[in-house]
Amino acid sequence: MVQSRSRRRHQDINVAVGDRFPLTIRRLGVNGQGIGYFKHKVCFVPGALPHEVVVAEVTAVHPRFLEAKIHRLRKVSRDRVEPRDDYADIAGGFELEKLAYPAQLRFKRQVVLDSLEKFKPYGYRAYDVRPTIAAPHEYGYRNKATFQVRMVDGHVAAGLYKAQSHDLVDMAECAVQMPATMKFIRTMVKLIEELAIPVYDEEHNSGIIKTLVVRESRATGELQLTLITNTAKLPHKHQLLDAIAEQLPEVVSVMQNVNPGDTPLVWGDQMIHLAGEEYITESLMGLDFKLSARSFLQLNPEQTETLYEEAAKALELTPDDHLVDAYAGIGTIGLSLANQVKEVWGMETIPEAVEDAKQNAELNGITNAHYEVGAAEEVIPRWRKEGRHFDALVVDPPRTGLDDQLIEQIIKERPAKFAYISCNMASLARNLRRLTSVYHVDYIQPIDMMPQTTRCEAVVKLSLRK
Repeated sequence: MVQSRSRRRHQDINVAVGDRFPLTIRRLGVNGQGIGYFKHKVCFVPGALPHEVVVAEVTAVHPRFLEAKIHRLRKVSRDRVEPRDDYADIAGGFELEKLAYPAQLRFKRQVVLDSLEKFKPYGYRAYDVRPTIAAPHEYGYRNKATFQVRMVDGHVAAGLYKAQSHDLVDMAECAVQMPATMKFIRTMVKLIEELAIPVYDEEHNSGIIKTLVVRESRATGELQLTLITNTAKLPHKHQLLDAIAEQLPEVVSVMQNVNPGDTPLVWGDQMIHLAGEEYITESLMGLDFKLSARSFLQLNPEQTETLYEEAAKALELTPDDHLVDAYAGIGTIGLSLANQVKEVWGMETIPEAVEDAKQNAELNGITNAHYEVGAAEEVIPRWRKEGRHFDALVVDPPRTGLDDQLIEQIIKERPAKFAYISCNMASLARNLRRLTSVYHVDYIQPIDMMPQTTRCEAVVKLSLRK
């Protein structure tokens, strides 16, 4: 009966696109949009902040919720600040730039709490969810830019898409990026236009240059460019490379990635080495890491060190421990912990990443770290059959969370020391529903890796139930 009344209440609201009404914003959603309730129906308002009163203008009507934009602000939040970027209301990646930084940190802790409340892992109301660790710098931290390249008003443009569209926002500046990255992007836009290199046209699936990917090393100042193209053919290649060498001496690596056709994937399978080295070098935790074009590295190298330090605290490693580094990537986590344990054993499904991890171990003179190609849920049982054991486990899975088979394997193996690094609080909370059948959650430590965005990381310390 209650559900029937609720359903009828939603259906009875007579509202259309363009309608306006006052709305009090109660909280922020997981994507940073303001949430209010119009006649008991949820209304999402991008750019609105908690405790604000807005005149909302409906932009979309759905059976169970409304979407709206701010027509006028009636009451302004004390946490509202002036954003540095003009794109804060337009492109993705700036969702919280109007929110004062202390409030951003509170929001990210609340995302953890809301996810726990949604999935309800065992004992979640008693979890120690700690205050979010702030980033040392709120701006200028991002070491990588992946900017789409298109023609806009007859000129070459590079930037990000508007939210929920493929309309490109040409970005002359971007306050969250490292400054050299943006200088490089603007120079490349000028060179592409001067040399008349065709840029990609989605409508006709024509043109050459689709995307510019630029990575900057905080440690060395080196830059790496990857041109993602529609075909292997690159007109005026030699003139472009000569101009880059002359005008952008910081660039030590130029690669081309071929990704043909209209696809949602940024990267294709074919990689071509155009000039310089195939790697740049970054330093973390006193170690050097070679980064190939497709190597994964956190976008905030300064805060990455904080993340790894928190993982080390959660693990409480000893010199006799054998540590498994699942989802090892290029070895950054495992190698940073290798001096605290007897051995590190890591696995990764991407062969190129495993090769990078091995090279990074050799580069740093680390002999007690070993890496193999394969999925953790398949490699760990094989290692067990070979007589290998482990006392500690660190996982840093993609946003989808841990593979179900790996969770079963963890429950079966029951390593005494276990740290879970998560970039998605929903998948973390969902995974904890199963892991807490065996493990106790000692604490969850949120870490702000990407100020001005809704993205958050967390380190979870787990211990076996007694």
